[in-house]
Amino acid sequence: MEKFIWAFIVGGTICVIGQIMMDKFKLTPAHTMSTLVVAGAILGGLGWYDPLVKFAGAGASIPISSFGNSLVKGALMEAEQNGIIGVLTGIFEITSAGISAAIIFGFLASLVFKPRG
Repeated sequence: MEKFIWAFIVGGTICVIGQIMMDKFKLTPAHTMSTLVVAGAILGGLGWYDPLVKFAGAGASIPISSFGNSLVKGALMEAEQNGIIGVLTGIFEITSAGISAAIIFGFLASLVFKPRG
């Protein structure tokens, strides 16, 4: 039960940070999302994001900041095995399933729902 509470608190805190960025600093959603991805990448590169995921579970692994962590993790793993070219291949290898799912589900949603414009 305690794990659920921490997941809620950590995930909610990440969302609150994003909302504050949009409301107080007047950043667009795209700027906010990019900033959170970069923050997750930096925290992942420093080795701080994985302990946060272990502590908060889905509260840290579902927000967009986790995507930045995944990019860095994939790049570092492949760079160790394949050198500098592994940086590029690792980024795509570890995140390809999530990116593909987003594209496929976005396309399917566009077939079902009418866009407003």
